[in-house]
Amino acid sequence: MKKSKLHFPACLGLAFLTFCGAAAPAASQEAADKGQLSLELNNLAATDAGCLATFMVKNGFEKPLEKVAFEIVLFSKTGRVDRMLILDFSPLTVGKTRVRQFELDGASCPDISRVLVNDTASCEAEGQPSRACLQELKTSTPLSVEFGT
Repeated sequence: MKKSKLHFPACLGLAFLTFCGAAAPAASQEAADKGQLSLELNNLAATDAGCLATFMVKNGFEKPLEKVAFEIVLFSKTGRVDRMLILDFSPLTVGKTRVRQFELDGASCPDISRVLVNDTASCEAEGQPSRACLQELKTSTPLSVEFGT
C-alpha cells in the first residue's frame, strides 16, 4: 500500500487558508472600527413597564470615554415623534463592546418605527473634541426599525 506524502500537508494548508480567510474579515472590521464609536440597536422587547431597548456600543477611539450620552428620539408608526430622551452609555473603555439596556416606560415596542440619534448630550474623553461622538458615530441594527443619525 502506497502512502501519500501530500495528504497531511495538504490538509494543513487547507486549515491554514481557512483560518486566514476567517481572520482577515475580523481584522479588517477591527481596523474599520478604529477612530469610531459603534452603536447598535440590538433589540426591543416588550415588558410590563413598556419596552426594553438593548444597545451594543464599542469605543473605537484611542482614549476611554468618561462620559457619553445621546439624545434619542422615538418615532411612532405614523411618523410622529413619540418622545425624546437622553440615554447615558458611560463609561466606555477602549476597544471593549458593552451592552446597555434602557427601560422605555410606557412605550410600545411594536409601535416604534424609527429611533433617531438626534444629538450628543455628553461626550468627554481626554484630547477628544466633544462633537467626535456624533461625527464618528457608526450606527447599525438587525431590526426592521430604522436606526441612525
